[in-house]
Amino acid sequence: MWLLQYSESGELTIYSFDDGVIPRYAILSHTWGADGDEVTFADLETGDGKTKPGYNKIRFCGDQARRDGLQYFWIDTCCIDITDKAEHSWAIRSMFRWYRSAAKCYVYLSDVSTRKRKAGSTPTKPSWEPTFRSSRWFTRGWTLQELLAPTVVEFFSQEGERLGDKISLQLLIRTITNIPSEVLNGASLSQYSVNKRLRWKEGRITKHEEDRAYSLQGILDVELAPVYGEGAAGAFKRLRNETHKLERCIQDIRKTDPRDDKKRIEDTKGGLLADSYRWVLENAAFLQWQQRSDIRLLWVKGDPGKGKTMLLCGVIDELRRSVPRAVLLSYFFCQETDSRINSATAVLRGLLYMLVHQQPSLVSHIRRKHEHAGRSLFEDANAWVALTEIFADVLQDPSLSTTYLVIDALDECITERPKLLDFIAKQSSLSARVKWIVSSRNWPAIEEQLETAEHKTRLSLELNAESVAAAVKAFIQQKVCQLTQEKRYKPEVRDAVLQHLTSSANDTFLWVALVCQDLQKKSRLDVLKKLALFPPGLDSLYNRMLQQIRESDDAKICLRVLAVTAVLYRPVTVAELVALVEQLEDYVDELESVREIIGLCGSFLTLRDDTVYFVHQSAKDFLFAIAFNDVFPDGTKYFHQEVFVKSLAILHKTLHRDMHSLEAPGFHIDNVKTPNPDPLSVSRYPCIYWIDHLHDSKPKSFANSVSNPQAVGVVAEFLKKKYLYWLEGLSLCKSLGRGVVSIAKLWSLVQMLNEDELIQLVQDARRFVMYHKGAIESYPLQTYASALLFSPRGSLIRQLFQHEEPEGITIRPAMGDGWSACLQTLEGHSDLVCSVAFSHDSTRLASASGDS
Repeated sequence: MWLLQYSESGELTIYSFDDGVIPRYAILSHTWGADGDEVTFADLETGDGKTKPGYNKIRFCGDQARRDGLQYFWIDTCCIDITDKAEHSWAIRSMFRWYRSAAKCYVYLSDVSTRKRKAGSTPTKPSWEPTFRSSRWFTRGWTLQELLAPTVVEFFSQEGERLGDKISLQLLIRTITNIPSEVLNGASLSQYSVNKRLRWKEGRITKHEEDRAYSLQGILDVELAPVYGEGAAGAFKRLRNETHKLERCIQDIRKTDPRDDKKRIEDTKGGLLADSYRWVLENAAFLQWQQRSDIRLLWVKGDPGKGKTMLLCGVIDELRRSVPRAVLLSYFFCQETDSRINSATAVLRGLLYMLVHQQPSLVSHIRRKHEHAGRSLFEDANAWVALTEIFADVLQDPSLSTTYLVIDALDECITERPKLLDFIAKQSSLSARVKWIVSSRNWPAIEEQLETAEHKTRLSLELNAESVAAAVKAFIQQKVCQLTQEKRYKPEVRDAVLQHLTSSANDTFLWVALVCQDLQKKSRLDVLKKLALFPPGLDSLYNRMLQQIRESDDAKICLRVLAVTAVLYRPVTVAELVALVEQLEDYVDELESVREIIGLCGSFLTLRDDTVYFVHQSAKDFLFAIAFNDVFPDGTKYFHQEVFVKSLAILHKTLHRDMHSLEAPGFHIDNVKTPNPDPLSVSRYPCIYWIDHLHDSKPKSFANSVSNPQAVGVVAEFLKKKYLYWLEGLSLCKSLGRGVVSIAKLWSLVQMLNEDELIQLVQDARRFVMYHKGAIESYPLQTYASALLFSPRGSLIRQLFQHEEPEGITIRPAMGDGWSACLQTLEGHSDLVCSVAFSHDSTRLASASGDS
């Protein structure tokens, strides 16, 4: 990047800076005069240009920058060597970033003057406002990004007099441009749809027609190399293609939106109480982490129920309120009971998803790999390798703003947690721009790995017992106040409840929440009698709650609901739960009754948006550790078997061809809208997880994994009758990648058998989905078109579903009898592949063809 500087003697000098070492600078936004009027890069090299009209703008920008304490400044007319095509192309692609990174942007309005006055009048508006409204600056294409990209944009008249900035003038600017005030105040552009952002350019013109598209690339978060001569139509076509690829990339990396998880968690726990977390803001360890550049990792540790999650929710809110707008804040909440958010890859995907929403330019690090691999980049066996490489690149990006990364409940990351801990320890030691906060239980294994981080500190809730006790006391007072209002407690009842909770809570938020939840269900007449039945300690309280369930009239069905919910791999809706629990079959049309049953399990389960969750990981831990014999009398394998059998029964009933009535084989998955009612409403969970439950019902081998002697036959029958419909269902659920992993798991199971027919069938099914994954994943109905037509004639799946092949095709592709050695096809070549090379770790394959 070239930057200008005036020496003390008044000489104008231009300097070149590499990314990463660019000093603070001011930047000029203006409208160009005639070509001969502007000072060019060549003029600076020769020392000419001081007599040109455009030199006044250079002098203005340099003087204003000096007044603002900035040594360097940038002006597009002379800081780009347009005779160098590579440099010109790079500058156009970098322009938005350069404006965004500027300390200040000065808008020089050559057609707005502050000297014009109406004689004998006392204007109620500034005299320059009419010409400001009609300024040519608001009609040019490139000035749109120059308004939106910088944090500070100041407007000056032709005399160099300051008129205001984009905040003080936002009402006027909003009227002129129709750009929302939130955007002018710095809201992320990615919050607005592409179509809305495109509307902001209406009425703007550029000298070159292609620039109408090129000037939008930063606003649309894409990068477009200029090809002058392609015309506006060609430029906009490339722009649309790039925005589509960007949207697809962001959609594919999204496993969950951590912002939604945070809101759900807070709502489930009754809302965030400021007094329950504010103490941490004055804590010595927290302040050390926040204020010292050499402390980059803060580990918050504590026992279950001590409020770690809500503490981090509060810290996130405080950081969002206190840090500058340019600072990035990304977070993730692990939950063991939800397979979407209990793995190391899910953590990195969630953090990346939030980062690219705040600084879209970072998505370039993802797109380089995503354009070749698609969604499978984040889901296949090498997902962790790919994601760590991407994340490391993002954290080293020179344009990365100061960044805060928050990860809650590392102990609930059950898949590849050691790898995640190692990654955090290493990355937190590399960049002073990135600050980490993580939380977990007091587990020695976690402590051992985090101890390898070089720049760290810790905050133990047990060592801050006095602060935690005060926070729990405030929480108790709030809860008792709510109960008093809702249940109309008399003063003596209120005082008794307050006293019992205070004396028995043991500084545990969760204990207080569970007791208050139970008190809310009881008559105010019974409160004093029941208080003594709530023993101190979480396990003692869970034991008491389980005893209440055992003594109820609905004990059998409640225990079955608890057992099935505990073995599921993600939270399910009430409708899904009814379909999966045999004892709830009679309630398929009485979901309100099912909600009441879940309410009876309220000490362990909770409902949020009609989805069933465990109230806390400690509740699930209690069922498996202490109450195992009560809840799983026949062991967990029995309940996995039950869910497996129920899942296949559901899929047999619900799966069929074209479940979303798409009709056209070319209907892209991105354009699919879920019908209402959703034909897959109760099939989504079985579709994704039936093989996992079959696998986990296995003690030693598949042959005796289930007591049902027809288990092998059930699997074979499903594959023979429903396999293609299952693949369509997985595609509609956007989980075909998970299906590939599942069919591989099934393949490993059946190899233990002497059932040759099933082994051959599963092997063929595995080859079928591996070979056609790309087509089916993007176009669900290609399952019955290209997937069948381009499978070998001897494919068992093709033969079984021959009746689903498209009609009216008289010339069919000539296919061999058996599968080739190819699992997946190399893409991106228009000629024969002439060379291949493996990476050193055998995880990557590079290929070259005659056109490369």
